[in-house]
Amino acid sequence: MTKRLTQFKEMASLSNEPIAQITADDLPPIPGIAQPAIPAPRPRWLDTYDFSLDGFSDFEIPAPKTDEEKKRIVEGFFRGLEKLFDPENNWTFVKAFRLSMDYCVRCQTCSEACHTYVGSGHQEIYRPTFRSEILRRIYQRYYTTSGKLLPAFYGADIEVNFKTVWRLLELSYRCNLCRRCVMMCPVGVDNALIAREIRKLFSQELGIAPVELLKKGTRQQLQVGSSTGMRPNAMKSLVSDMEDQIEEKIGRRIEIPVDKKGADILLIHNAGEFLSWPENPAAFAILFDAAGINWTLSSEMLGYDGVNYGVWFDDVELARVALRHLQIARDLGVKKVVVGECGHAHKAMMVIADRVFPGDLCISEMPRESCLPLLYQIAASGRVKFDPSRNNFPITLHDSCNVVRLMGIVKPQREIIKMICAQPLREMTPHGVWNYCCGGGSGFAIMNSLNFGDWRKNVSSRMKVQQIMAVFADVLDPSINKYVIAACSNCKGTIRDAQGHYGLWDQYHIHYGGLVDLMVNAMADLPKPYLEWPEA
Repeated sequence: MTKRLTQFKEMASLSNEPIAQITADDLPPIPGIAQPAIPAPRPRWLDTYDFSLDGFSDFEIPAPKTDEEKKRIVEGFFRGLEKLFDPENNWTFVKAFRLSMDYCVRCQTCSEACHTYVGSGHQEIYRPTFRSEILRRIYQRYYTTSGKLLPAFYGADIEVNFKTVWRLLELSYRCNLCRRCVMMCPVGVDNALIAREIRKLFSQELGIAPVELLKKGTRQQLQVGSSTGMRPNAMKSLVSDMEDQIEEKIGRRIEIPVDKKGADILLIHNAGEFLSWPENPAAFAILFDAAGINWTLSSEMLGYDGVNYGVWFDDVELARVALRHLQIARDLGVKKVVVGECGHAHKAMMVIADRVFPGDLCISEMPRESCLPLLYQIAASGRVKFDPSRNNFPITLHDSCNVVRLMGIVKPQREIIKMICAQPLREMTPHGVWNYCCGGGSGFAIMNSLNFGDWRKNVSSRMKVQQIMAVFADVLDPSINKYVIAACSNCKGTIRDAQGHYGLWDQYHIHYGGLVDLMVNAMADLPKPYLEWPEA
């Protein structure tokens, strides 16, 4: 059922009251889960920051107090908008952007494809077309003759003031950029790209982006080597610790190769794995050793962190990080780069970097690929013996949007599961290229300033939690351990948060982890299980 229809003109309201309200009663229920309360913003936040879109924000930027400050932001917005339509300033995406701006037929076919729109209880402002239509109407009003002369007749009826601009910024961070809506569009309009281009406008022209993506993200990665803050010496120390942990688990020591010149493969993980889930990079090391793979990690600045948050908001930020990744691979003389279990690193390194870098840095000249086909080749080769009975518990698979929908890698992970698990894969509905985003895509997994985390856990993650509960509906008894495969670091982080928020482990013993972890758990010659379940 559609909620109150927020009108486009409300974007220009000068009121500090949110133009849309999200309450727990509006959200679609999740069977078996009692909806937690949604806290209101703290009173001191309301005095300082702008919550006038929907009562949520990640931006700890004090709202402007003077007309001069507001004018500066509005003028910057217009400068940035002009550059988005300028081929010299936006050569990377201007064609796709203009096509999406020009050809939407307002059929709303895409709406039900959006997990945020559906998961919010059909809040109008979260329709995939809502923010695009705002930008379209602004452009028409201020940059076309018909819009200037007859704005109401042509629907160019949105006035631009500071509130309009700020709400549009917030709206660009209510889309996970998962691009499921694009799959439904009969003419191929990419509303996720429009959201991403709006983010780029604010980053490049006004220096505004979530602190987790810019200051603590790309800038910190360039300064110290990793968005986690991990420096090269810390990375080497963690690798040494992993070697100790591997020896303790499998009864023999494996020397993890670091900075090995001329290796066949440079493996780049999301550095968050070293800190939050070290069992994942350790599992890669065990499996590659058993399969006889000639590989290496890098300890160079950025070389041990495949994260590239620029992919979500700014081409220039992306290019700075991606260029360093490729230079490191070239300096090591490896034959190719393999990206570990990190969906956005797949997109950044293999899809967007290939668009940004021509010549000898394109993917045909500097090969880079997903880890999933390689993991399948190892499983199918017979070089490692697996005992599926070691994985005899209910399993489902969460598909990373960037791996499956964007890159079309659908079958390798499913073929691996057939070879290493005793029970058949429980497919979520929908799955594969039609999967729902975990709710943490496009940076949301790490955005926790102010009350943005409340929005993520209650709205954008909602459809994924519904799917997980549904797929395990007949085995919810907590005496049965259940496993959600999430071969993506950001997806794991989001599911970890949802696990705590909705009590998935405490109530139902639903856990999550990587695919390679499960492969190593099934290795027949290991003395004991590799997986460790949370304490009951």
